[in-house]
Amino acid sequence: MSRIGNSPITVPQDVEVKIDGTKITVKGPKGTLEREIHKNMAVSIDNNVITIKRPDDEPENKSLHGLTRTLINNMIKGVKEEFTRELQINGVGYRAQKQGNKIVLSLGYSHPVEMVEPQGITFEVPNPTTIIVKGIDKELVGQTAAVVRTKRPPEVYRGKGIKYAEEVIRRKEGKAGKK
Repeated sequence: MSRIGNSPITVPQDVEVKIDGTKITVKGPKGTLEREIHKNMAVSIDNNVITIKRPDDEPENKSLHGLTRTLINNMIKGVKEEFTRELQINGVGYRAQKQGNKIVLSLGYSHPVEMVEPQGITFEVPNPTTIIVKGIDKELVGQTAAVVRTKRPPEVYRGKGIKYAEEVIRRKEGKAGKK
């Protein structure tokens, strides 16, 4: 029995949810999100409370039950308050700066790396070694942060590169040398 899938979702006052067959639209102060829900899941809304039901206990339906509930809950949270992901840049001479709707990264390559903001995402650079990715779609925020991180992933010997703020890099010891 899915504990996550069975728990109801309470819709806040300033958020509007519309269910049209398998399509769900969530509108709030930060924007609007739409998503197609799997045809096996039955989503209903009564008195600002959303419930998700599954037809049977098949393994696919059991896994979709909790997933569907979490996706809808993330849509509601996103339109109410934005999701953020913070990245840290470590390394001598490594830095980021914002120019219009793109960020320019100096990561030790022979050329600067430029990244344009995808639609629905904003970059903030409060200081040259911090990048904050913001947006209402949790999936898109996480994917964009992952793409930024791939431009120079952290290396294990000196810790240089781009890492998530909460990430801990396990450091390796270098060569031991002759004894």
